[in-house]
Amino acid sequence: MILVMLGTQNNSFHRLLEEIDNLIEKGIIKEDVVVQAGYTKYESKNMKIFGLVSLEELENLIEKADLIITHGGVGSITLSLKKGKKVIAIPRLHEYHEHVNDHQKEIVENFNEKGYIIGIQDVKQLEKALKKAKEFKPQKYQSNNQKMLKIIEDFIDKI
Repeated sequence: MILVMLGTQNNSFHRLLEEIDNLIEKGIIKEDVVVQAGYTKYESKNMKIFGLVSLEELENLIEKADLIITHGGVGSITLSLKKGKKVIAIPRLHEYHEHVNDHQKEIVENFNEKGYIIGIQDVKQLEKALKKAKEFKPQKYQSNNQKMLKIIEDFIDKI
């Protein structure tokens, strides 16, 4: 099962769900897809979609998942990594009104460079990322909250 997590902030991420729907239709994604959509309103005959779920329910879904596809939120990424899951992360982008700025780009790049996740910058790269995920061996995640906070603070200071 593939779990798609879109977080809990009041931001939509239609582009990602449309691309996943497209890849299911093309037969690229054959697994069941469950979506924690948050505030993204999207209907699909191909995916099981929930709005907001409790942390306990989300952790159960993560445990069952073979792969996590998520937005570039630190919470969604680290929760998945702590459970030892393979993660593909795609940032929400300001240009599509998916977030107030592009801080998720830097978050995804940082986790990707460390080998924790497969980080992509555009939903059109998802098909290639799914193929890479089959052989991907993520680095063991070690939380470094102070360093991550510094990265986020430095980014905010640039704004």
